[in-house]
Amino acid sequence: MATKFISTQSVELAVPEQVIPIQHYLRQPQRLVNALVDSSRIKQLSEETFRLKMRPLTFMSLSIQPTVEMRVWLKSNGVIGLQSIGCEIIGFEYINQRFNLNLEGYLSVEELFTGTHLKGQADLQVIIDLPPPFCFTPKTILETAGNGLLKSVLLTIKQRLLHQLLADYCHWVELQTQDVQSCEVKTMTTSQESGIRSQSSEACLP
Repeated sequence: MATKFISTQSVELAVPEQVIPIQHYLRQPQRLVNALVDSSRIKQLSEETFRLKMRPLTFMSLSIQPTVEMRVWLKSNGVIGLQSIGCEIIGFEYINQRFNLNLEGYLSVEELFTGTHLKGQADLQVIIDLPPPFCFTPKTILETAGNGLLKSVLLTIKQRLLHQLLADYCHWVELQTQDVQSCEVKTMTTSQESGIRSQSSEACLP
C-alpha cells in the first residue's frame, strides 16, 4: 500500500554584521552542509554533491536509516539550491525497492532596512509502499504519523541552521581576517628586511 508523507519548514534569521558579507561564505556549499548536518554523517562526492547518512527513523514498529545523495549549489541569482538526487535504504531491501524520498529547498540573502536576513524553505516528501501488516492501519493514522516524522526531521535541520550556521559564519570571518592580518605582517616584515639590506649595501660602498 503506497502512502505519501509530506512536510514543509521555512526559516528566517537576522545575520550579524561582519567585515565580510555572508554572500561570500555561502559560496562554499561544503561549509553550509557541515553546518546543517553532523560532519560524521556526510561524505563529499564532488564540489556540489554530498552523501548524507540520516539518523534512524522510527515509524510505528518500522525502523529505517536512509542514505541520501544531495546536490547543494549556488544559483546564478545568488540563491543556494538544495535537492536530493538519490536515496537508498541499506539493509532493508523490501523497503529500499518501495521507498522514494524527495527533498527540495533554498536559502537566500535579503537586504532589509533592519539589516541582512537569511530566508529559506525546505519541502520533504516520502512515498513508501509499506509492508503488509500496515495495510490494516487506517490511512489517516499512517499519514499523521508519517507527516509528524518528516516534520521532526526538518525541525532538527532548522534548529542546526539557526544555531550552527551563523556560528560557523562568524568563525569563518575570524579565520579570514586573521589570514589577511598575517599576510600584511609578513609583507611589512619583508619590506623592512629589504630596506635594511639596501641600507647595509649602501653603507659598504666606498
